[in-house]
Amino acid sequence: MAHAPGLTFEHRLWTAGARRVVGVDEVGVAPTCGAVVAAAVIMPPNCKRIPGVRDSKMMTELQRERLAPVIRRRAVAVGVGAASVREIDQLNIYHATHLAMRRAIARLGGHDHVLVDGNRIADFEVHVGPYTNIVNGDDLVYSIACASVVAKVVRDRMMLKLHQRYPVYGWDRNSGYASREHRSAIREHGLTPHHRTSWQSIQALLAGDQLSLDLDGVALVDGLPAEDVPIPDGLDPLVEAELELVTA
Repeated sequence: MAHAPGLTFEHRLWTAGARRVVGVDEVGVAPTCGAVVAAAVIMPPNCKRIPGVRDSKMMTELQRERLAPVIRRRAVAVGVGAASVREIDQLNIYHATHLAMRRAIARLGGHDHVLVDGNRIADFEVHVGPYTNIVNGDDLVYSIACASVVAKVVRDRMMLKLHQRYPVYGWDRNSGYASREHRSAIREHGLTPHHRTSWQSIQALLAGDQLSLDLDGVALVDGLPAEDVPIPDGLDPLVEAELELVTA
């Protein structure tokens, strides 16, 4: 069993006077369709961990669904943000992911410090203020693990809603990843408005290429440089309705 993430980073910041410490994580970077979703969670200073919370990838769907509402009840604030397929194709997945994170943080109503999963993000502090990046943060840092659970549940529900409109792709089972079933459906039925057309694997499928499609997170476009990525006034209409439905 995977170990439980700790509160070391949070305690260090709480002791230094930062009371609203945010954990941020994202899901949906690698799939060939659907939005990328981020969650930002502020837990109370000196809180006790919720038993069972860990990196969402190490949890079953049932565990995530059971614990996500507990996290929301215990949290001081929760923000969820997303970047649509259109934005992913325009900006590239790197910038779109960070846009989703910024949108999630913006919904918190203020914060003192951000803890974010992954590598250092260029110019991120310009948009969110002081932050610390932690590689494997969703496995090590409690508030980031909480965010990973919330984000995963929200995105899976969004993909389930889309599955009800496009059932042939199996999105209720593959969450938009390029499974054999999903690839076969694309070959037979073509693309939807929710597929990421900049993805190399999508282009290979459309071209009838028999290349292995295991590496889904490869875009063909570079997108905009970091300093040119603004936060639009609202979410892309293609994703806003789905996000609101599953977070209401």
